[in-house]
Amino acid sequence: MEVFNAWQLWCIAGVVFFIIEMFTPVLFFFNLALACFIAAICAAFGLMPVVQVIIFAVFSVIFLIWLRPVLIQRKNAAENETENMYIGKTAKVIKTVTKDGGRIYIFDEEWPAVSVNADDVFNEGENVKIIKTENMLMYVDGNDED
Repeated sequence: MEVFNAWQLWCIAGVVFFIIEMFTPVLFFFNLALACFIAAICAAFGLMPVVQVIIFAVFSVIFLIWLRPVLIQRKNAAENETENMYIGKTAKVIKTVTKDGGRIYIFDEEWPAVSVNADDVFNEGENVKIIKTENMLMYVDGNDED
């Protein structure tokens, strides 16, 4: 007596790969999950297990070579768009900002910040202009609008 059919096992494997992808967002396991679901469709149509494994392997390679780069490019574009939305905006200093660090407040969010120029010190309550962002760190300079 079989507990699971082959197509069900492929679907379970696909879901497991999706869950792994959620915890390690490298867009590797996502491709394997898609290949599992294609193999599940083949299993549902009654193809032999060897053919299912071959189809899984072929589609895994195809997705890793062609789909993964497209997904990574879209992911990076979205991240850059989000980071760039802060550049040129004015933020309020909530903890003194020096070359060694500090905190700013913008768009109802608090961010770590450092001054672009080593000699600049921005005190609490002052406005600063965001020059660039890098790894969740805002680089700020004096606000020219004062």
